[in-house]
Amino acid sequence: MRRLFLPLFFGIVGTAILLKLGFWQVDRLAWKEAELARIDAKIVDAPVAVPTAPTEEGDEYLPVVTTGRTETPELHVLASSKQTGAIYRIVTAFETAEGRRLLLDRGWVKPEAKNAERSPVTATIVGNLLWPNERNKYTPENDVSGNTWFARDIADMSAILNTEPILIVQRDKIDVAPEITPMPVTSTGIPNDHLQYAVTWFGLALVWIGMTLYYLRRMRTREKV
Repeated sequence: MRRLFLPLFFGIVGTAILLKLGFWQVDRLAWKEAELARIDAKIVDAPVAVPTAPTEEGDEYLPVVTTGRTETPELHVLASSKQTGAIYRIVTAFETAEGRRLLLDRGWVKPEAKNAERSPVTATIVGNLLWPNERNKYTPENDVSGNTWFARDIADMSAILNTEPILIVQRDKIDVAPEITPMPVTSTGIPNDHLQYAVTWFGLALVWIGMTLYYLRRMRTREKV
């Protein structure tokens, strides 16, 4: 019996650890689903005026409305769409009626329309504040001189366009710029892999239990022989 104690001990401890990790992921799944529901509700809430000094912690996804005029030049951000493939986001400066200069993500155009001439537009814009997190170690450096950006780097864009470091992502299409299709903020890009992780940990727990029982059975068989 003493020979069986050690493998039985590791079997129980290993199973307990794996199950604990699985249940932790279940808790994280419930938290993430609640967080996504909160973000979805916030995105479509009634728009308000752009705050004087918004912060990422307090105002990410905040719906805003402002009236003003787009300006040139444009910044072109390479992106992709499942339906279209390669596209370019159009980011411009937007001067509000109150005299503020903000960044505006107007939406996307196909590659062949990237360099088309677009006149400034006066309009009321409804959109959401966003602090994009699109850069990782694999993201190329922006080709500023060639006007091809690989991430919406707010600090760099605002410096080039002489705006506040505040980005509004336009929600609705405006008739005066029909060639640009808005690409509004959604929660679909926020990862939620906790169910997959939970299934993995629970699966490993079952394997661990099976291996432990198999090993104990072999040891018992050898003792009988």
